[in-house]
Amino acid sequence: MQKELTIDHTLRATWQAVAKMYNEQAIKHDSTMAMAFVLLNIDSKNGTPSTSLGPQMGMEPTSLSRILKSMEEKGAIYREKNPEDGRSVLIKLTKFGLEKRDISREHVIQFNQCVRNAISDEKIKHFLEVAETINKLISNRAVFLDSKPTI
Repeated sequence: MQKELTIDHTLRATWQAVAKMYNEQAIKHDSTMAMAFVLLNIDSKNGTPSTSLGPQMGMEPTSLSRILKSMEEKGAIYREKNPEDGRSVLIKLTKFGLEKRDISREHVIQFNQCVRNAISDEKIKHFLEVAETINKLISNRAVFLDSKPTI
């Protein structure tokens, strides 16, 4: 089987292209795609518990800690004790972080609009259905079983 014809190769190559595109934009704003992703996942009004950020984004705690430290040093976020749970910390956006979040959001909207302008709604719907099915197969651990997968 040619690697260019495999689903996993196409997914990986496409994601790498998207990540490179976003990183090229982020660097113009002294940021990274990962930082922008974090900014977009923090509740802009109430903050987000640090313990829920990693799982919410599918990110390992060590990687998230490094990114949060860098974002705090840049003045995009600050940490505040969670009033509902004294053991946890809320990650909140500074004014600067809110500005960076808006820039990130606009880039995501622009990318999505560009793709939607180039691809029919029906094809987008099918793409999302395929992605959902792939995610279900993986989360149900149905890929490498000897029995037939369940969806």
